[in-house]
Amino acid sequence: MALALNSIIPHTRALSLSTSLPSKKPSSPQFQQPHNRRQSTQIVQSTASSSTNTTLSDVKLQIQEDSNFNPTSTSATAWSEFARNVSGEWDGYGADFTKEGNPIELPENVVPGAYREWEVKVFDWQTQCPTLANPEEPVLVYKNIELLPTVGCEADAATRYTVIEKNIGGVNNEVSAFAYQSSGCYVAVWPVEEKGNKLLELEYCLINPQDKESRVRIIQVIRIDNMKMMLQNTRVFCEQWYGPFRNGDQLGGCAIRDSAFASTAALNASEVVGTWQGPRALANFDGYGLENEETSTYSGVEFS
Repeated sequence: MALALNSIIPHTRALSLSTSLPSKKPSSPQFQQPHNRRQSTQIVQSTASSSTNTTLSDVKLQIQEDSNFNPTSTSATAWSEFARNVSGEWDGYGADFTKEGNPIELPENVVPGAYREWEVKVFDWQTQCPTLANPEEPVLVYKNIELLPTVGCEADAATRYTVIEKNIGGVNNEVSAFAYQSSGCYVAVWPVEEKGNKLLELEYCLINPQDKESRVRIIQVIRIDNMKMMLQNTRVFCEQWYGPFRNGDQLGGCAIRDSAFASTAALNASEVVGTWQGPRALANFDGYGLENEETSTYSGVEFS
């Protein structure tokens, strides 16, 4: 699946970036796991403080999908519903793409010799993303786990290659901005530093409206250079929900319903070019408030 996107970054507010990154060992969250995760509700979003010493500051943003919308629902209720929907074992495949949208091969040292002998190129990692959100407090922890490729169905032989723990909210908060939807969708902004370069990772987690146990996470890596933002590369994860949170102890293996996608053909431009409409909600990072739902029109989608 070659990507063909034009990156659009809204400049709504300058972000204060921290060049010091938290140093800690991955740990297993101790708060109670949420239950009854698949419940639908109205859309509620919140934002997060950029400080690593403060908890998320809920912004009471609610947008109505019909005229019967009840504005009295609290952000605490919305977060609890979000926690149920986002928590669990999310397994699937992940791949990296250049800024032009071309898939990037896995390093040769992680590819089994049999693939090299058969001249088979490998672009996709099998991935795990165990996720746990505290239904009582705005705190979320997940891990990005990449598994070494195997030949055939060798779930028992799967070995972890990388494990990266990510924290939203609480004393270990790493995001400078965060917004969520009670369905399990969210957007997060991660300030990072790589070889002395300041980067932003813009993460979009999108739940399939027709299948709430299927989602896509897209991470745009943005380089900040002389007050300019430039797309460096993109990561994509196609994941499905395989059960309650187990901290990644159980591998999806051959039971994974998704398949590798990075080298599949890109969509034809005619399938996406055109006018798109949908609801929009805006978060005010300075305080509380609600901007009424607007119907936004997007047109002129371009491809290079």
